[in-house]
Amino acid sequence: MEFDDRTPIYVQIMDLVKRRIAVGELKAGGQLPSVRDLARQVVVNPNTVQKAYLELEREGYVTTQRGMGTFVSGDHRTVDLVRQGLARDIVKTYVVGMRSLGYGVEEMSTMAADEAGKETK
Repeated sequence: MEFDDRTPIYVQIMDLVKRRIAVGELKAGGQLPSVRDLARQVVVNPNTVQKAYLELEREGYVTTQRGMGTFVSGDHRTVDLVRQGLARDIVKTYVVGMRSLGYGVEEMSTMAADEAGKETK
């Protein structure tokens, strides 16, 4: 994993876990990699992964069972919320970028619809 210097690494790890939840790689109720395993995978200090997991738990995306590990929330609405949040972030980035180029709402909608049509072919 390559990290962006502008965002704290633990936040980027949180985003990675959320994305894995959103795409179904990590299922509701499914176990996350151990702190040490994920730290090895992404080549960071285990304390950084621990901080990410604690924040994810604080936000309600995961739960930790002492001695058992960390698990994706069993509430399927959580998965929907993760997907919606990531989708909003993508849309926001698109809108901000398009506005900076001088495009209006209609033009953005048309371009997005055109591009989405290409993806389904």
